[in-house]
Amino acid sequence: MSRGNPDPRMHQPVRASTAAFVGTMIEWYDFYIYATAAALVFGKLFFPQVDGFYGTLAAFGTFAVGFFARPLGGAVFGHIGDRIGRKKSLVITLLMMGVATVLIGLLPTYQTIGVWAPVLLVVLRFIQGIAVGGEWGGAVLMAGEHSPDQKRRTFFASFAQLGSPAGLILSMVMFKLVTALPDEDFLSWGWRIPFLFSAVMLVIGFAIRVSVKESPDFLKEQERRLQQAKAAQPPLWEVLRGAPGLLAMAVCANVLGIAGFYFTNTFMIAYTTSYLGMDRALILNCLLIVSIMQFFITPLSAYVAERVGVHRFLVAAAAFSVATPYAMFTLVDQGSLTSVVLGVGLAVAGLGAFYAVIAGYVSDSFPTRIRYTGISMAYQLSGAIFGGLTPIVGTILAEQYKGQWWPLALLFSAISLISLVSVMGLRRPRERVMAAQADPHAA
Repeated sequence: MSRGNPDPRMHQPVRASTAAFVGTMIEWYDFYIYATAAALVFGKLFFPQVDGFYGTLAAFGTFAVGFFARPLGGAVFGHIGDRIGRKKSLVITLLMMGVATVLIGLLPTYQTIGVWAPVLLVVLRFIQGIAVGGEWGGAVLMAGEHSPDQKRRTFFASFAQLGSPAGLILSMVMFKLVTALPDEDFLSWGWRIPFLFSAVMLVIGFAIRVSVKESPDFLKEQERRLQQAKAAQPPLWEVLRGAPGLLAMAVCANVLGIAGFYFTNTFMIAYTTSYLGMDRALILNCLLIVSIMQFFITPLSAYVAERVGVHRFLVAAAAFSVATPYAMFTLVDQGSLTSVVLGVGLAVAGLGAFYAVIAGYVSDSFPTRIRYTGISMAYQLSGAIFGGLTPIVGTILAEQYKGQWWPLALLFSAISLISLVSVMGLRRPRERVMAAQADPHAA
């Protein structure tokens, strides 16, 4: 190979990583605009009969529905990804998410069709949850399994994680534009623009995703299955029956990256605007700045983790996150853009570094034949149990302990501690799986 020419072996890894990034960016953009709308407008538009605290709680309830649907998406698309192909699964999830999001943007409100408005909103949110449930695991695997070297899998898998802050940045930019409208225009039609814009992104994402070849790890596993005489068990059954302890630890290992993120990026919108009286533009500007910071933290964290050791890096990031909420709330209470950015940014620095690396770490904990199902169920169960409930629990605590932030700080510390303990417990099972993958005859 002549100097200066790109290595042809890197073509598919780079393309797969790009597709994983763009695809997850679109999916998470769709998911996050719903979260932002739930915090800002859905209570007023779809639950006007219950104002204030209960309206916000009802809106966050529809937000949580998406999380409860995600394990179903993980099971269905995990089966498709492990048995039919990673690529087919990812194309379907992208189409499901895009169509559901556009339909939310076209949905009549309670004032127009009454109770059918929140019912249809919940149905579309449920479809969004199923789509995201199948998306994340496949994107991580398509990027990681195309890695040219096992040692680089954490770095390549991080490109799927990079889609999360990118999607959030895009969602914040869109809502920053529409919230600049007069309140009457924002509530009548402005909030719909971010949802309808998803149609453009859907076309772009579909074109990129179909250009990527199937995962080489999946093709090898498919060839191995064809050579076996006995029929393989359904991957979900194999995960639940054969590796329940591993699944439980993987579920809890993901808590900080999921629940912590929705604490800082969803609950904090409602907390700062409803309980601290901050202008919504201030907190949205803060989250935009913090999201940009997380975007750069993600690849840097993956790079550093490869150098110092993935396990050691995750333990350090989780331990750091246990301590950060106390500084975060002290700074946020000061109310200036600088102090809010510093406070939330401090918390996001720890959980963002953790989130960047945990995907590759958990994916290596499951053998190839059940990997899509295993990591999807781990991530989505974690989201259903911890992610969707976090804004609700935070809202209840904020209402119960008005003027006191320490219960909220303890909640964030508990989230971080769960992941810290679980990552430490996951180390030995993960090493055994990796050794078996390297030498199948040793298993």
